[in-house]
Amino acid sequence: MNKPVHKIRIGNITASIWANEGQKGTFYNVTINRSYKDGDQWKDTNSLNRDDLLVVAKLSDQAHTWICEQEQADRQQAAA
Repeated sequence: MNKPVHKIRIGNITASIWANEGQKGTFYNVTINRSYKDGDQWKDTNSLNRDDLLVVAKLSDQAHTWICEQEQADRQQAAA
């Protein structure tokens, strides 16, 4: 299984950025998960509550910035 190329975490919410190869080069996708403890085990869910939404907005903004910077680096590397 592939691993994310970058992760951004705030509290118990994580944005994972994935690189994929397509006909036009690398493109990026993001998954957002919330970690929670069930007894002694940590689990992940993509179900979010009201208080998570502003954190998700901040993570989305940071993920967007990272992807834009990475795409620029990818273009510079391809041109070299």
